[in-house]
Amino acid sequence: MVTVDVKLHQDRAERDLPRPRLVIGGKDVTDGSGGAYEHRNPATGLIQAYVPLAGATEVDQAVAAARGAFEVWGRMRPAERRRLLTRFAGLIRDHIAEFAAICPLENGVCIGGWAENVGPHVAEWTEYYAGWADKIEGMVGAAYSPHENVEYTIAEPYGVIGHIITWNSPALSLAMKVPPSLAAGNTVVIKPAESTPFSALLFADLAHEAGIPEGVINVVTGLGDAGEALVSHPGIDKISFTGGPATARRIMATAAQSLKPVLFELGGKSANLLFADTDLDAVVPYCAAFAMSNTGQGCALPTRLLVERPIYEEVVQRVAGVVAHLPVGDPLDPATYIGPLINATARDRVQSMIDKAVSGGAGRLVHGGERIDSEGYFVTPTVFADVDNRSDLAQQEVFGPVLAITPFDTEDEAVALANDTEYGLSAYIQSRDIGRVNRLVPRLKAGTVYVNPGPNPISSPTTPFGGVGMSGFGREGGRAGLDEFINVKGVGVGRV
Repeated sequence: MVTVDVKLHQDRAERDLPRPRLVIGGKDVTDGSGGAYEHRNPATGLIQAYVPLAGATEVDQAVAAARGAFEVWGRMRPAERRRLLTRFAGLIRDHIAEFAAICPLENGVCIGGWAENVGPHVAEWTEYYAGWADKIEGMVGAAYSPHENVEYTIAEPYGVIGHIITWNSPALSLAMKVPPSLAAGNTVVIKPAESTPFSALLFADLAHEAGIPEGVINVVTGLGDAGEALVSHPGIDKISFTGGPATARRIMATAAQSLKPVLFELGGKSANLLFADTDLDAVVPYCAAFAMSNTGQGCALPTRLLVERPIYEEVVQRVAGVVAHLPVGDPLDPATYIGPLINATARDRVQSMIDKAVSGGAGRLVHGGERIDSEGYFVTPTVFADVDNRSDLAQQEVFGPVLAITPFDTEDEAVALANDTEYGLSAYIQSRDIGRVNRLVPRLKAGTVYVNPGPNPISSPTTPFGGVGMSGFGREGGRAGLDEFINVKGVGVGRV
């Protein structure tokens, strides 16, 4: 039984959640043609807000506002954009506590872990791309006859970018997409998930306070029809989407009608290769706990642990011991590590996958598996060993606190197991042998590879993040993340 202080959640929701609304052209819209969404607190299951939903009408208004604002923002001196974005980043840093307070109420993120780091990461990403705003350059090419011809390039913004952000970490999704778009001179229409609109509203409020012109950032929370309207809108010049492959296919099919470019950051089934030369005292707690962070609701989390056979049984026992001591409960309690899932549908889906893995013999259950009696959306952290790498447990994204462990004997087998998936977002290596690391990194099918315990994969704005295969294409972070929102125009000037 998980105990949750219901009154505390109700009081915090009334105090800490931004007023539900849409933001279009700098104006608050409290009624949407898409109806209203009953937002339920993931820890209590109780309604805590009614969220207005955008339909095609509001999307059209938001796109028009963004196109009008582009005439101002896109023509603004880059140094002025840098100044405004820097001020925006400073305000985000001043409101770190507010971002943290929203997280447990919005999607059940634990206040004592993931949530307290959200604000600093959002500020860091915004500061990083603010610095790029006046450093975007073209280049002069080598003309056939330099005395008669000049060839050069101009780096231009696309225009209006449609951002469809994820629900599992909406503030970070905003930070990875919007600041580089704005730094490049674009304006944006943001569609948050109906279940997580509040981080985007705080983000938009702070942008307005920073002096970013009205209409540069628009927020149209909505369901699938709002997303369809955004993707198909002729006034949207590019779509950036974080979510699942099924939705990405629909977006791509719609965007294909006008050959609209897209950027996809999708799911993952990341393998974590653990070799016998590691310090198990340092590495095992990291491997066990990180896979369960944000209650397992992370696309890049190392949810498949591949262990070299000489240490396999010891690692399985240690992992089970670590997971057994991870506190499960109220996300407003600073001691809690694992909170609720986003909603009842997610809880039932994850529990069903666990039950199916047990009944189907996909692996040996070594911890968890039992159902939690609670009004909130909780699932027991669960560990399976001896997992069949072709099973659904190893191949499908669970998106819950479930870790699958499989042994291997050789480097070649470890790589084969790691790559035996449609996904290719991240991979992890735990080894003190730098020669081995250098051999394995090029062989792993992943957009990013992380070696030994370190920072969260998306904590650094300087490192490009993205996937291959079913994990999508395009990059967020670093110069590559800026280039996603820049059109390069070639110019050739001849002698008159």
